[in-house]
Amino acid sequence: MVDQTNTVDARSRRRRTGRRILWTLLFVAVGAVSLPFTGLWLAEQSFAQEEQQAQSEGIRDQGNVEAAEDRRKFWKEARRGNAGYTAVQGQETDVLIQSGGQLWREMRGGWIIAYSGWILLAIIVAIVIFQLLVGTAKLESRSGVRITRWTLFERVMHWYVAVLFIILAITGLSVLLGRELLIPLVGKEAFAAYAAVARPIHDYLALFFTVGLVLLIVPWIGQNIPRSYDWTWFRRGGGYVGSKGHPPAGFVNAGEKIWYWLLFFGSIALIISGVFLLFPNFGWTRETMQLSNIVHAVSGVLLTGFALGHIYLGTLGNEGSFEGMWTGEVDADWARQHHSVWYEEVKEHGDRSNVRPTQTTPAH
Repeated sequence: MVDQTNTVDARSRRRRTGRRILWTLLFVAVGAVSLPFTGLWLAEQSFAQEEQQAQSEGIRDQGNVEAAEDRRKFWKEARRGNAGYTAVQGQETDVLIQSGGQLWREMRGGWIIAYSGWILLAIIVAIVIFQLLVGTAKLESRSGVRITRWTLFERVMHWYVAVLFIILAITGLSVLLGRELLIPLVGKEAFAAYAAVARPIHDYLALFFTVGLVLLIVPWIGQNIPRSYDWTWFRRGGGYVGSKGHPPAGFVNAGEKIWYWLLFFGSIALIISGVFLLFPNFGWTRETMQLSNIVHAVSGVLLTGFALGHIYLGTLGNEGSFEGMWTGEVDADWARQHHSVWYEEVKEHGDRSNVRPTQTTPAH
């Protein structure tokens, strides 16, 4: 006898299996048909995102362009020196760019450095050539009579100022011209080590130099007033070239007067500009600091150049001049030869000295 129950269960399982297969096939068929439309939809979404991104980038690019333009306008105004706003308060803190800085860099790094070196070199070459062609101005004779020319105080102040001037000139010029002259010779590291010492030496000694210079220069204003015979001294070239014999001169000749007044006004420029540079936190403007730097460099170079001539004429250029500043006394014939007007004043009035022989004159 056949079991009907098992037969019914078998049929029921086959129908359920058939329906599952049918639904699966239907799902696959619907999926297969709808898949292209899904891809089209995804493509449309991708296109939409790309378009949206492009628009966003376009807006961003436009924003970048506008921002760049704003920045250009901002720095254009800043370069003109127009004030803006900064959180830091102080002198010129709202001025981001001071347009004079570019001019200052071009002047200091350009013609000042270039011409400074050539000017000093030209003066040295001129001194050498003059010495070779003309030579030392020898004394015509020595009388043996000594005349006091410089007091002890004057000599001490002269050498005090002279030594400080030489140190300040060396340290100042080496810092000014170091990049072009010293670095190629000694290297950056050696120059940096030297500059680290030279700069504070220059700054501190400048204060002592200023005091000594005032004590040296001020008492000699009256002696350096131009006189009528000074023009004769100039016309005859000081007696060095173009004529025989020395022209008349007082205690200070015309050439020394020129050096005095150059030192007088040049030192004023040097000291005042140095004060601005030495004390930058006193509220000076950047323009003031830049101008002070230029004035300090130019006046320093010019005074150094004239000092070279003064040193030459006071040592190798004139026989007997150095011993006067060293001992305080000069030979009477030196005074007559180089400062004839002063010599006559000494003989007549005994100004600032006792005319005395080096040996006792026998009585008659």
